Amino acid sequence: MDDRAVAIIPARGGSKRIPKKNIRPFNGRPMISYPIRAARKTGIFDKIIVSTDSPEIKEVALMNGAEVPFLRPRELSDDYTPTAPVVAHAITALEEMGIVIDYVCCIYATAVFIKPEYLREGFEIMKETGASSVFSVTTFDYPIFRALKINEHGNLEMIWPEYELTRSNDLPEAYHDAGQFYWLRKEEFMREKRIFAKDARPVIIPRKFVEDIDTLEDWESAEIKFRIMMEKGDMNE
Repeated sequence: MDDRAVAIIPARGGSKRIPKKNIRPFNGRPMISYPIRAARKTGIFDKIIVSTDSPEIKEVALMNGAEVPFLRPRELSDDYTPTAPVVAHAITALEEMGIVIDYVCCIYATAVFIKPEYLREGFEIMKETGASSVFSVTTFDYPIFRALKINEHGNLEMIWPEYELTRSNDLPEAYHDAGQFYWLRKEEFMREKRIFAKDARPVIIPRKFVEDIDTLEDWESAEIKFRIMMEKGDMNE
């Protein structure tokens, strides 16, 4: 069976809340170097491509072992462009260069806690199950079925009142996107242009390896957490 796999790392240059976020030093290394290194360590990618509109990001990506065979057009590099069209553009550009692709893994440039073993696990799940997409998820740190809302009168009420008396242990487990990677079967993806396919399968990531870095405060907390995990042996360079 063909298993020609390409990693695509979207990394535009216009980050506003954290300027130059994708190449800002995170514990001494550019943020984007972490997902590039994890992808390289898997040994499963024929190519590791960074899709960017920024010559500066291109230079950093090349220095860290990725390829940047094209620059992303401006219309796909603003604050509102979703991931799917960026990945589709990269696939089209690569195929126009004669590169044959069976599987694509979109890896976010901000995934500093990403581990090669979970990338490999996602690839194996995709091949074994025939799923159109496989992506990283993690559990919520509190039962979401206990969630509250404030109604139009300013009073608290449960979103799901039917679970008010249900024991926490009996509540359904709930997951959210871990924001690390998305395996895609190329043919199905190019037909549907959807990251979250109807037959999507999960790679369950422990919560300690999941961190959403949107603000400078998030960044500082993540750096401290990363250093502690390095000392404990949970992360390795």
